Amino acid sequence: MTQATLTPAKLPPADRKALIRLLRLARKPLVIDEVDGAQVDLRAAAGDPPHRFPARLLRLALGAGLLRQSGDRISAGEEALAYLRRALVEPGGEAFQEQHRTMIADTVLEEGERHPVRRNLDESPLAALARLREKSGGPYFPTEAIEAGERLAADFNRGGLQPRITASWEPRLSQTGSGQRGGQADLADSTLAARDRVAAAMRALGPDLSGVALDICCFMKGLETVERERQWPARSAKLMLRTALMALARHYAPPAAPRHNKPRHWGAEGYRPLL
Repeated sequence: MTQATLTPAKLPPADRKALIRLLRLARKPLVIDEVDGAQVDLRAAAGDPPHRFPARLLRLALGAGLLRQSGDRISAGEEALAYLRRALVEPGGEAFQEQHRTMIADTVLEEGERHPVRRNLDESPLAALARLREKSGGPYFPTEAIEAGERLAADFNRGGLQPRITASWEPRLSQTGSGQRGGQADLADSTLAARDRVAAAMRALGPDLSGVALDICCFMKGLETVERERQWPARSAKLMLRTALMALARHYAPPAAPRHNKPRHWGAEGYRPLL
């Protein structure tokens, strides 16, 4: 069987499911434990329970370059990840695009309610920054800081604030005649609300922090680009951005005010005068 027949659309459902499971396991080296002709047992380490697969499926994966073999060990080849992404797309889906994006299930907060969404980490301006680590191993940017930056970017795009760099050939949604209002009067309420949220966030950050947040979260500039344009010292943009995103997170979710159990009065029982 050639590699062309190892596409998700041409494999039988049972083989397709088994191959996906095999490639997932083979992202860490596996040991061929036992072969009886029709079946093969694979183990991740000594003492682990075996995983049984059809021997013909293992041979097909090796022949197609999806798996590599060295002695009694096998591991995922360079094509395994791309194949997995194609295979996990539903029939009729965007197989090519799935190879070049990392989708996760997430939720977004809109008007006080959370809605489920699928988010592409490779398309997010903060995707690479979210992977940065402290010396201790913890994330350099806390989760709430990344979420605040994503929320700012979403409002920026929803508000149509991204500058247009090409001509627009789309028909106008409305034709304004003489004496009729235009401009913001033609914008949807959701667009105006998004612009208001961006303006409020910039006021909360102030002039010292709003610029770096806009450059990286909204205009998708890199840290080195921001440092070069602003003539900042090396590695200073990362610190400024973390400060800005933490302030932005407090703006979106301000901490609750401490509750004090204040006494209603200082009088003891029976302190009221008799009338």
